[in-house]
Amino acid sequence: MKTIEEKISVLSEKYSKTLRSKMTDRVKEMEEDDNSHYLIYRVLGIATKEGKLIDEYQNMGRFLYKYAGSFLEEVTILCFEEKFPQTQRKLRIPNKFGLKPVTFEIDCLVGKDAYEIKWRDATTDGDHITKEHTRVRNIQNAGYTPIRIMFYYPNRTQAIRIQETLKTIYAGVGGEYFFGKEAWEAIEKKTGVDLLSILEKIADQKIND
Repeated sequence: MKTIEEKISVLSEKYSKTLRSKMTDRVKEMEEDDNSHYLIYRVLGIATKEGKLIDEYQNMGRFLYKYAGSFLEEVTILCFEEKFPQTQRKLRIPNKFGLKPVTFEIDCLVGKDAYEIKWRDATTDGDHITKEHTRVRNIQNAGYTPIRIMFYYPNRTQAIRIQETLKTIYAGVGGEYFFGKEAWEAIEKKTGVDLLSILEKIADQKIND
C-alpha cells in the first residue's frame, strides 16, 4: 500500500504530464490563429515577437492556474482521506436561501466539517461576497460547519478586502477560515500530514531554483 507521500508524488506526475500536454497543444493551435490584432500591440509599442510571447504565456497561464488549483485541492483531500477514510468528496447541497445557483458544492466533508479548498483567490468582485454568504448559510442550515482553507493569500488591496469580509462571514456562522501559514498548519493538525513539507520535497526533486 502506498504511503501518503507516494500517493501525492504519483498525483503530481499525473498533473504535470497533463498540464504540459495541454499547454503544448494550445501553443500549436495558436499557430493557426488570426494575429491581425498584433497591429494594436504595435501601436502600443509592443513588437510582434513580444506580443506573440505574451499571448502564448497568457494561454499557458490559464492552464497552469487551473491545474495548480485542482492539484492542491485533490492532494488536500487525500490528506483527509488518509486520516478519515469516510471522507466524502464533492457533496452537493440545495440552495434554500436563493434561486441561483440551484445547489452549492462542498469540496470535502469530514464528519460535520464542510471544507472549501482554494489554492488562492484573487477575486475583486463584490458579488462573490454575496454568493459566499449564501453558501455558508446553506452549509450551516444543512447541519455542517463551513471551513475555508486558502493556501495563498492575494496581493492586491481590493482582493484582500474581499477575503477579510469572507473571514468575517465564516466567523458569523460559527465557521472557520484559514489562509497562508495557518492553512498548512490546519491541515497538519487535522490529518497529521505535513503537506507543505511533502510538496516542497517533490518540488526540489523536480526543479532546483
